[in-house]
Order: sequence, then C-alpha cells, then structure tokens
Amino acid sequence: MREECLICKAPLEYLERDELMECAICHKKENSKTRCVNGHYVCNECHTAGMDSIIGLCLAEMSKNPIEIIEKMMAMPFCHMHGPEHHVMVGAALLTAYKNAGGELDLPSALTEMLSRGRSVPGGACGFWGACGAGISSGMFVSILSRSTPLSIEPFALAHRMTARSLAAIGEIGGPRCCKRDSFLSILCAVDFVKEQFGVEMEKPEVLCTHAAQNNQCIGKRCPFNRANKSRA
Repeated sequence: MREECLICKAPLEYLERDELMECAICHKKENSKTRCVNGHYVCNECHTAGMDSIIGLCLAEMSKNPIEIIEKMMAMPFCHMHGPEHHVMVGAALLTAYKNAGGELDLPSALTEMLSRGRSVPGGACGFWGACGAGISSGMFVSILSRSTPLSIEPFALAHRMTARSLAAIGEIGGPRCCKRDSFLSILCAVDFVKEQFGVEMEKPEVLCTHAAQNNQCIGKRCPFNRANKSRA
C-alpha cells in the first residue's frame, strides 16, 4: 500500500454508521465512520496538522495559476494523497490566483476565513454527504469573494452555482475518491466561472497528474488528467 492509514499504512474502511473512536495521535474521542482495518482512527485536526503554513505560501505567491499554486501546497509535508486538507487548499489556491490576476480582495483576511470554513467539512464528505469537499471549497471561494451571507441575493446564488458546477464535473467522472482529481476539476470549473461572472481571468493550464503512483484507488485512463489520455490527444 502506498498511503492509507497515517499510523500503520493499512487500508482504510468506511462504516455504515458512526462509531465512537479515539484518535491514535491526540486521543480525542469523537464519532466517525472511518478507520483503518487495524482499528486506527486519526481525527481531522491531526490529519491536517501544519496546514496553516499555506497562508505564508499564498501571501508570498505571485502566480495567477491556481493549479500551480495548489500543486505547491500538495508538495508540502502536511498534505497527504487524500484528506480534508484539500477542502481548504482548493479555495486558498483560487483566492490567491484571483488576487494576483487583479481581483479586489483582502487576501490575508480571505485566507483566514477559508481556513476556518474549509476545516468544517470533514473527511469522507464526498462519499457520505454526496458533496465532495473540494467542490464545496470552490463554492466557499466564491462566497468569500462575493461576501455572500444567508441573506444575500446574487452572491448567494453565485456561490451555489459555483458549487453545483464543480460537483457536476466531479459526478461526471464518478468514484472512487481522488482528492487530487476532484481538486483539479473544481479549480478548472472555478477559473471559467470567475471569468464569466466576475471578469477576472486566472490562468488555466493543461493538467497532467503526477500523483497516480501514490493513489491506491487511481481510476487510470478514466481520469481526465491521466498522462496516457494526453499522449493520445
């Protein structure tokens, strides 16, 4: 196995119902449906330890390319092949590229808010909620830049339309999970959406996956970012 349980590297299993589990790192007890086959559970907070470091990366970043920015985050020590860190990273990369592309935004404040919101989406939301956290993160991005609240009119609509577009793209491919694939899909949808709705043009590169070797559930040629598909084009 390449990467599954953070404690013993064994495969994960997903339960039908919540069970009370104790984090193998911080020993906090909480309900979850996820553990490894050897019984280890790691809470979201421990799984994403060190993620605050993305704020410094984003504030120093000059790129208008959100794919380039999130790839730098994915290379940081806190980031795993799969995990709830992606629920923050998608929105953070988009906020940074949007600002660098000329969008009006208080980036430090926006990134802090993105960390707070993204952390509230737990791991496994893709399978258990029917809404991938990477897709939700793109909606959070639009919500933050448009200053949406539950009482807003147009910003409320825009944030929902953004999330819906990302989730539709993710659903078109189907499962199983791949946090990298779903992050890339969500970002590419957001680049188009922001150009249409806000008139700010971020860079939109061709994406070639470099993470397949670390993904035990890689769908291979069914993935739009698979290198074999690009070589045939």
